[in-house]
Amino acid sequence: MDYNKLLNPTIVAEKPSGIRRFFDLASTMEDCIVLGVGEPDFKTPWEIRQAGIASLEKGRTFYTSNSGLMQLREEIRKYLKRRFDLDYVTDEIMITVGGSEGIDACMRAVLCEGDEVIVPYPSYVSYGPMARLAGATVVPINTKAENSFRITAEELKNAITEKTKMLVLPYPSNPTGAVMRKEHLEEIAEVLRETNILVMSDEIYAELTYGDERHVSIASLPDMKERTILINGFSKAHAMTGWRLGYACAPKPILQQMLKIHQYAIMSAPTTSQYAAVVALSSCDEAVEDMRNQYNLRRKLLISELKRIGLNCYDAEGTFYIFADIRSTGLSSEDFCEKLMYSKKVVIVPGTAFGDAGEGFVRISYSYSINHIEEAIKRIGEFLKELNIDK
Repeated sequence: MDYNKLLNPTIVAEKPSGIRRFFDLASTMEDCIVLGVGEPDFKTPWEIRQAGIASLEKGRTFYTSNSGLMQLREEIRKYLKRRFDLDYVTDEIMITVGGSEGIDACMRAVLCEGDEVIVPYPSYVSYGPMARLAGATVVPINTKAENSFRITAEELKNAITEKTKMLVLPYPSNPTGAVMRKEHLEEIAEVLRETNILVMSDEIYAELTYGDERHVSIASLPDMKERTILINGFSKAHAMTGWRLGYACAPKPILQQMLKIHQYAIMSAPTTSQYAAVVALSSCDEAVEDMRNQYNLRRKLLISELKRIGLNCYDAEGTFYIFADIRSTGLSSEDFCEKLMYSKKVVIVPGTAFGDAGEGFVRISYSYSINHIEEAIKRIGEFLKELNIDK
């Protein structure tokens, strides 16, 4: 058979994720330190696991409604109000299989052939491919380290055309750790209020910001909820990656169409995970805060140590990633990561895995133990010395 004639050319043209290649190679090496995967090293808090176990013991193994358990949607409603001053009703909330399904359903429900989607880069690897699979054209905004990798109002204005239908707002940002504070969001909102452009706000790292200011959602600003699709989930802040549970909040006319896609493609999110998530939101604020404090300690250590050994990096304010500047080495991002992996057995991710704007940078995750981070820094320092660029 000639499979080239059978396969969808749009998906064939998409490159595989640039992250996975390094981990596949690392899996063949002994004594490798991996600081690349965006996954908490904490176990899911016991109260959450216990709730999942109890749901199985009680035989709660059937489909839920397509939208998700009403009890969970009610907890999400209360949680968003309590933590981020957002006002949603349960009919504006649907439960998804991770935040990723929410992103996909949002794009497929809204985007048409020829529409344009503005995406700030460097960014999470899925936005561009999902937009293109929905038939849209991606318009990149290459953010800069000197702006702390934040999108600016001027950059947004310059990117908007008559075909623009959506802005992806991925803050706190994977891979850069950038955070948009309220004053930055107000500038973006001011540009959008006079347009018919939707915002897809991916807030999966909303609980993982550092300093005295909490995360602010653009949906909480005047006149912005009606044009915002908010994506969030339980993987990062609640250490529930394997539970595969997220949620989307949107105006009802949009959510109804997203729900159709969810009905036909998924049916409903995992029932056990949904019962566990009720407890995650109702009883685990303290556990989330404890994990956040641990990440903050690691963040400070990693930034300090990277600067000490000669790598510049701005003080990332969110997530659990540092986007380190390796331009002083004269190596490309790919070369730096490959040479480091083969010579010192440390795996980090080239910035170009997150778009061309990531050239000259590498993503280092601190969702790992202090011991792992310290050993990795030791090896990276040795690597830099061998390149004769240490301070």
